[in-house]
Amino acid sequence: MKTRHKRLLLILAGLAVLGAVAALVLNAFQSNLVFFFSPTQVAAGEAPKGKPFRIGGMVKEGSIRREADGVTLVFVVTDTEKDMAVRYKGILPDLFKEGKGAVAQGRIGDDGIFVASEVLAKHDENYMPPEAAQAVGEAHARALTKKAQETLSH
Repeated sequence: MKTRHKRLLLILAGLAVLGAVAALVLNAFQSNLVFFFSPTQVAAGEAPKGKPFRIGGMVKEGSIRREADGVTLVFVVTDTEKDMAVRYKGILPDLFKEGKGAVAQGRIGDDGIFVASEVLAKHDENYMPPEAAQAVGEAHARALTKKAQETLSH
């Protein structure tokens, strides 16, 4: 085999290995990708069925209740337009409170309640996760538009 053919074969083998590594990295990235949805989007059926995703918004006032086992909590996340019940078993972040921003990661259970595997809370009084802030802002804008249209039609 000539030196030129060996070099070409080595380059092709290197490209094949590089392609395989890129495919594996992209596959791992795809399987770990988690999208964010607001309660309004979940209610509209936009959230994936049977796959994990994040839901966020404000924790509704008066909605936090602890179940009999003492570790499981159920609370409601709202974007001011729609509400979504969330069940979480574990220790919540210290800053998790009613009326504050939160993001939960998990799946929708068979009973229609979002079963969270992780709950994230805001980390200072001026912060809300960007996705949750955007969802709340969009829901608020839709509510204002709807109210304005109702006012004009009367």
